[in-house]
Amino acid sequence: MTEEEGAVAGTDNTVADDDALYVLTAVLLTPAQFPSVLGDDYPAACAALGLEPYAEGYGLILGQDSDGARWTVVVDDVSLVAVAIASWDCGMEYDLSPDDRSVVCALPGWPLAVAIAAPGVAAPHDPAPDPDADGEDLAPLSSPDTDVWGPAQRRLGADAIALQWAVWREQIDDATAFAPTGGEDPDGSDTGGEDPDDSDTGGSDTGAEAGTDADTETGTETAATDDSEAGAVPALPADHDTPLSRTHPGVRQALADAHAYVDAPPPPGRVRSSYAPGDARMIRADGPGWSMVARTDDIAFLLLDEVPGEILTVGRGKELPGLLKALDAIAVRPS
Repeated sequence: MTEEEGAVAGTDNTVADDDALYVLTAVLLTPAQFPSVLGDDYPAACAALGLEPYAEGYGLILGQDSDGARWTVVVDDVSLVAVAIASWDCGMEYDLSPDDRSVVCALPGWPLAVAIAAPGVAAPHDPAPDPDADGEDLAPLSSPDTDVWGPAQRRLGADAIALQWAVWREQIDDATAFAPTGGEDPDGSDTGGEDPDDSDTGGSDTGAEAGTDADTETGTETAATDDSEAGAVPALPADHDTPLSRTHPGVRQALADAHAYVDAPPPPGRVRSSYAPGDARMIRADGPGWSMVARTDDIAFLLLDEVPGEILTVGRGKELPGLLKALDAIAVRPS
């Protein structure tokens, strides 16, 4: 199989038995790695596809049938799909042909945008309704709308920052990154008070608009649309005067939610830990209306539904290191 096409035979009765699926790309759907555009956590992402949150996870194979119709084949052989993705990422060919016994179901449509199409067949389109289904066909999957700021775009923005941490981090100076929190002297002592105007949180001078529907967490094949690089907008003008340079109530709420996760672990995948250079870990956490990306040895960035296109920084201060360490302890990690 090339990057552009392959064949998966005998998927589900919904796809004709004698009809091959031309594979375009694949993604993982596991507690540690899933397309975050689909939800804040693994169970939510599964629910978006009508799947049970199976602990071992799934592989999603996106392709077209011989008529050009879009199909998503769900398999439980996660290792096979992971190997295929890794091979494609290295520029190698891999024949992704799961055994029939590993196929869970075939769903019409694609849950993510795909940038390529299979050669020699009609342009991608939703499958025609099954005349024998009496109107009970599953509605075709479609990629979430990311044209307008909201939860999907907010999560994609956080994914983009995690993927390009160094690019975003270099835009924050150390005076901001290591500023003491309100009520904390520069030497780290606590003065016993909080001044909202002297916070370690602030808005960066860079807006963030996520790309479309790629999963920047799983390292999917390049066939899946990945606009995490193109999604970053230019820096705002130097004279941009934003009140977000002071403590924002949404930041306080997000940090409070994150602290609550430590005491009452959230659904799987709500907090994820992945590799970062050195001895650090990259933390990705989501909650109602917010997304966080942080390094355990550095600062954190927050994106809020209520503040479209803004990236808010949370400096190290006195409490953040402990919070990130605690989140890393409860996070799920790629196997």
